[in-house]
Amino acid sequence: MEIPYIVTPRKDTGLTNSKIAIWLFLASEVMLFGGFFSAYVFLRIGADYPWPERTLPVLPGLINTFVLIGSSVTVVFAWASLKLRNWRKFQLYMGITVACAAIFMVLKGVEYSVKFSHQAVRLTDYTVLEGHLGYELKEGADSHHPKAEDYEKDHNGNKIEENRIRVETSALTFNTLRFYKPWIADLLDQAKHHGDAKITLTGDIKGIKTEGGKEEVLFKAGTPLSVDLLEEIQSLHLAARSHNSALRTAASRVEWDKALAANPDKQGWELSSEVNVDMEALKPRFLTEIQSVPFKVEPATRFIFKPRDIREAATQSRLRDDTVVDGKLLESPMVFHNLDAIDFQHLVMKAEEKGIDPQIAIQNSWIMKNSEFARKAWEWHNKKVEALEKRLIADYGFEADGKTPKREPTHKERYRLGWKELAKMAEDGGMAKLSFADKMKEEFMGPNYAARTEKTFPHLSVPREQIGFASKFAPAWNTYYAIYFTITGLHGLHVVGGALVLAYYLFFGRKMYDANPEWLANRVEVGGLFWHFVDLVWIFVFPILYLM
Repeated sequence: MEIPYIVTPRKDTGLTNSKIAIWLFLASEVMLFGGFFSAYVFLRIGADYPWPERTLPVLPGLINTFVLIGSSVTVVFAWASLKLRNWRKFQLYMGITVACAAIFMVLKGVEYSVKFSHQAVRLTDYTVLEGHLGYELKEGADSHHPKAEDYEKDHNGNKIEENRIRVETSALTFNTLRFYKPWIADLLDQAKHHGDAKITLTGDIKGIKTEGGKEEVLFKAGTPLSVDLLEEIQSLHLAARSHNSALRTAASRVEWDKALAANPDKQGWELSSEVNVDMEALKPRFLTEIQSVPFKVEPATRFIFKPRDIREAATQSRLRDDTVVDGKLLESPMVFHNLDAIDFQHLVMKAEEKGIDPQIAIQNSWIMKNSEFARKAWEWHNKKVEALEKRLIADYGFEADGKTPKREPTHKERYRLGWKELAKMAEDGGMAKLSFADKMKEEFMGPNYAARTEKTFPHLSVPREQIGFASKFAPAWNTYYAIYFTITGLHGLHVVGGALVLAYYLFFGRKMYDANPEWLANRVEVGGLFWHFVDLVWIFVFPILYLM
C-alpha cells in the first residue's frame, strides 16, 4: 500500500507529511532551547558571584558563525539543484554543507580541549587564579627543558599532575557497603609501588554467622587486603542485615496484631505509641553486621589521591566512598607552571558586602603577600586602569553634576588581569612580540607558554590550605560553564545529527534520485529546514555566550 502525501502535498494544508512533521518537531525544539536561554538569563541576573564576561575565544566562535551561515546557503543551493535535476551541482553544494559541519565540530572540539586542560582555583580569600598545571619532576631534573624520563610516574606509568593530595597513611577503614573496587586496586598498587608496604587486617573480625550460634573468628588479623576479602565481608554483612531485619519485622507484626486485638475500636495510627518490640529478647537471635573493616598499613606509606576523590584533613581524611584514611596530610600544593590570569572580582564583591575597601582587600590577599610577580602586575594594571579612566572622561565627559563620569571601566577591567593583559605587560617590559601566526594560534589555543616564556606566565605554588575550590574549566567550575557546555554540547549533537542525515542523502541518495527526484528533493528540503534551525540557534548562542 502506498502512503499518501509523501510527494504530493495535501490539498487542505498544502504540505507533505514530512514537512508537517518537521515543523511540529522544530516547535518542540524552540521550546527546548528557549527554556535554556531563559534559564541562562535568569541565572545571570541572580548570580551570587561575578558572572564571566567575554571569556570565550571570539575568533573561533565568529568563524563558526560564518561557517554555519554559509552551510545554510549551500543546503538551499543543493535543494535547488535537485529541483533543476542537476545531480552534480547537488553533490557539490551538499558536500560543502557537510564539510562546513565538520569544520564547525573541529573548531568546537579544539575549544573544548583547551577548556578541559586549563586549571582554575578559587582561593579561600576568593581570589581566582587560572593557568596550566605542571607535572612532578624528578629531583635534579631540568624544569625548563624536561625530557620524558625526567617526570615522576605513578604506579600505572602516568605522569603525576602537581595537584594531588598526599597522605602518609598508617591505617584504612573501609565501608563494607560503599567501597569502590577500582580504588582498592589502586591502593594496593600504590602500596607495592611505594616500598612494597603491606595492608592487612588490624585485628580479628569476630561475629555470629548462624542464628543461635556462638561468636567465632570470621577473619584473622593480618589477612591481606583484597577486593575478594571485602566482597566476602560484604556478603556476610548483607545476609546478617537481611536476617535481622526479617526478625524485627516479624516481631513488630506480632506486637501490632496484639495491639489491634486488644483495641478493636481504635485505628492503627492511634496505637503506634503502644506497640513496642523487645529488642533485647531478639538480640540472641541476631547475626553480626560488619559495617566497617579496619586495616593497618605497615610501614606507613605515602598514598596519592586526586583532589575530587578525597576530603582531606590534618590527621584523618575520607574518600568519597566513605573510606577513612588515617595519617598525616603531607604538603600537597597546587603548582601552576604557567599562571596566566589573576582575578580579584569575587574577592572585591565579598569585600564590598562587608564594607571593606576593595583596594585594601586586594593588598591583603594571599597572592599579593606571597608573589612579587602579582604585586608588579597589579601595579602595572592600576596604571592602565587610570589611563583608561582619563581616556573615557576625555571622550565622554561628566554627568550634569560635573563630578560623575559618564563612562567608567567595567568591574572586569578594574579587577581582572587576563592572559592578554599579562602578555601586554611583558611586551611593555621589553619582551619580543609574537609573530602574527603565533598570535592567531593563541586566539584558538589560548596563551602560547613556550613562546611567551616564564617571565610572562610565571610558576606559582599554592598551598593546599589556601585552596577553596579548584576545577578545570568544566561544568563543575561555575554555573556559566555548566550552561555553556550544556547548550553548546546539545547544539553540537544537533549539528552531528543533521550532518549525518544530509551526508546520507549525499552518498546514498542516487537510487532515490533515479526512482523519483521529487521525493529526494522533498527530503532534502526537510533536512534543510532542520539545518536552518541549527544555524538559528547558533545565531543566539554566539552573542549570548561569547560576546556578552
